[in-house]
Amino acid sequence: MSLLNPMSYRLPPLPWLRAFEASARRGSFAAAADELGLTSAAVSHQMRALEQELGYPLFERLARGLRLTDLGKAYLVPVRQAFSELSISTLSIFGPAGETTLNVRVPVSFAVLWMTPRLHRFAQAHPGIRLRLFSAIWADALPADKTDIDIRFGYGNWPGSAAQLLVNDPIVLVTAPGSRIKSVRDIGSTEMVQIMGVEGDWLHLYEAAGMELPKGGAGISVDTSLAALEIVASGHGAALVLSRFAEAFEATGKVVRVKGVELPHDQSHYLLTTQSSDAPRAEALLFADWLRQELATEAAQQMKGKAAATGRRRRSHG
Repeated sequence: MSLLNPMSYRLPPLPWLRAFEASARRGSFAAAADELGLTSAAVSHQMRALEQELGYPLFERLARGLRLTDLGKAYLVPVRQAFSELSISTLSIFGPAGETTLNVRVPVSFAVLWMTPRLHRFAQAHPGIRLRLFSAIWADALPADKTDIDIRFGYGNWPGSAAQLLVNDPIVLVTAPGSRIKSVRDIGSTEMVQIMGVEGDWLHLYEAAGMELPKGGAGISVDTSLAALEIVASGHGAALVLSRFAEAFEATGKVVRVKGVELPHDQSHYLLTTQSSDAPRAEALLFADWLRQELATEAAQQMKGKAAATGRRRRSHG
């Protein structure tokens, strides 16, 4: 016998919860009513009924709009999460009503070196969703209000957007196979391939090695990790890149990693959602959930591989 009896759930009527989420997001009963196809009076009545059911006020009624109470803010989080999970589950099981397009803005290197080799799994699971990928190069071609998924690399502070951490990777030092560079001490000032925007990485590397950064700067500067890796693969110098990006080139033997060089990075990849009055599309929620699952699965596999390698080393020394 199930320990959870559905009849025992304390759940307010679904229309009340929908009205609560819409009112909180839109900031007024009138705007929520317009979205839900109801009258303002009907939404106001539902909110009073919900507050009476819960026994606590959820909103402060102001002269111009609404403001969530502390309890309202706390309750909004699980309500939105529940709606998101319902949307994802419904779309995953039953699919979209027809073919739909999802606009994804993503940095070039993240797209080419990590995302695109895995997109076939999303396409196979959700054939009704057509993806359109826009790189940072073409960012102006995709207005913010037309972006369903926005992935960015940085510190997590973009005005007007809520940033959710996707993944933080360390930086590693890579060279071409057969290079004479075996450690930081082997790098000359003309052999550093610099990626714009993360100029401090080389300084951190030399400081960690107890050395001074050579004068003269990088031999060449590029604007993407992808370009840096291609230059190194051609036999020129060394580059500091995120470990996730290095793996794609290591797998094909184009570059090798300098052993013992791995540093934490203060920037990460984030998933951005605009602070909009519109509810997120179910397809966007589904794609974001797929991204997180892919990253989590990969992290679990890496941990398992490291544990197995550690076990083999212990046995060989036993």
